[in-house]
This record gives sequence, C-alpha cells and structure tokens, in this order.
Amino acid sequence: MDLTDFGPGLTGRRAGRIIRRMNPLSSTGASRAVVDQELKQLERRVDELVALVSQLQEENRALRQRQDSMMTERATLLQKNEQVRARVEAMIGRLKAMEHNA
Repeated sequence: MDLTDFGPGLTGRRAGRIIRRMNPLSSTGASRAVVDQELKQLERRVDELVALVSQLQEENRALRQRQDSMMTERATLLQKNEQVRARVEAMIGRLKAMEHNA
C-alpha cells in the first residue's frame, strides 16, 4: 500500500493512523475478541442494509406499477373528457340552430 492510495497530501503520522485503523491488530494491541465483535456488528449492519435495499426495491417496483396504472387511467379519463366536451359542444350547436329556426 502506498501513501498516495490515501489521497494527495497524506504523509507521515496521519497516514500511520489510517493504516492502524485499517489493520486493528497491528500496533494497537486490540484483542481478537474485540475485532470479532466489531466484525459481527458490521455483518449485522450489512445484513440490515441488504434487507432495507430489498424492501426499497420492492416498494419502488410497486410504486412504478401504480404510476403506470395511474398514467393509463389518466389517459382514459382525458379521452373521455374530450368526448364529453365534443358532445356538449355539439348539443350547444344544435340548441343554437333550434333557437334561430324558432
């Protein structure tokens, strides 16, 4: 591992702290039990995140399906609205024609 792997301007003491954090058994004297506990905690958190992602994907799928359904319904309603508007205009035209003929 090279110091440039940590980004520009990272040298000396700061890089050493980062490397020690990445390898808890190096010079910190952390016990194996602590590392195992942290790994189990991390594994549980990853499992929670995987479950959350799965839930969000399912929710997203359901929302997209509902959106598609609503878009189809909207198109149908717009078409019906246009038909009704045309019929009302035709009725108004006939009423005006009847009024002129009377």
